[in-house]
Amino acid sequence: MSHTRTLAWHETLELHELIASQSVGLIKVKKSLKKIRDPQLRHLYSMAARGLEGNLRELLPFLPKAPVFHREDERADLFFEAGELLALAKTSVRNYAIAITETATPELRRVLVKQINAAIRLHEQVFQYMYQRGLYPAYNLTELLRGDAMHAQKAISMR
Repeated sequence: MSHTRTLAWHETLELHELIASQSVGLIKVKKSLKKIRDPQLRHLYSMAARGLEGNLRELLPFLPKAPVFHREDERADLFFEAGELLALAKTSVRNYAIAITETATPELRRVLVKQINAAIRLHEQVFQYMYQRGLYPAYNLTELLRGDAMHAQKAISMR
């Protein structure tokens, strides 16, 4: 096994996607946990939160090995709210793409194509919103990774 000083660009981008999506997911799970009354479901949510926290704690030490790194920001709440919507749109596009490849009924295929196009437009609009406000610096890997680290730390520390 090789011990490199930096990650490759492609694995850095995958690391970004994992940290960003799991940070947003952790915030969502922790916010939902406060509202859940059913003990068994509450336990499942607690397990999910611990799992996501553990994942982030294991992934964060790799960020300093990225080809570029470091950031501080105070707009984390806005990032999480917009990021949650961006993740929903992205997941919808992926889910529709899979569903379309499994569809044999022409009428259903037309509906799914219409809906995937709407999900693609939503993703673009949310991305542009985030990009224009500096919440998603897609063309600046240093800033992108700094934001990932900050958002993940905030998600972990949230009670």
